[in-house]
Amino acid sequence: MADLANSSLIFVDVDGPLIPFKARPVSRERSLGGAVVQPLDGTGNPLLDRLDPDDGRRLLALGCQLVWATTWMAEANEVISPRLGLPDLPVVEWPDDDEDPEHGLHWKTVFLTRWAAGRPFVWLDDEITDADRRWVAAHHPVRALLQRVDPYVGLTEADFSAVRRWLGQIDDAA
Repeated sequence: MADLANSSLIFVDVDGPLIPFKARPVSRERSLGGAVVQPLDGTGNPLLDRLDPDDGRRLLALGCQLVWATTWMAEANEVISPRLGLPDLPVVEWPDDDEDPEHGLHWKTVFLTRWAAGRPFVWLDDEITDADRRWVAAHHPVRALLQRVDPYVGLTEADFSAVRRWLGQIDDAA
């Protein structure tokens, strides 16, 4: 496996990209005679059933250093990673200040750019805007892809294809 410490970063948000606002279609494995089988996870969070275990495999296949960029913070490693087959990932620890971001910027934008420390990065989030893209293009010295994910459907093959294209990988998914 390539040295991930020098590879591109992929910042991953949870709510919206991995846990879409709208329920995903139920797979055959999770249904039994038409009734949905709820996982016994003990978390009390019914939205975890919206996670797609294939997302973990597809994220790992990108060959980049994955980083949690979510308000779930360390809990993402405890709750989300095992369900997606991911190892414990680095977690962005958000600053505890009340400083408002520049007009139109997402509150994560400046901090993620600093966290990347000059490395190329992909940011998968459902709240990215053109203002964020313009700011990163003007303030980050290397390439960055800010991929807005539809929060109602979560990560799709189109999102993964966009990331693979950006990474220069051949899109061989059919």
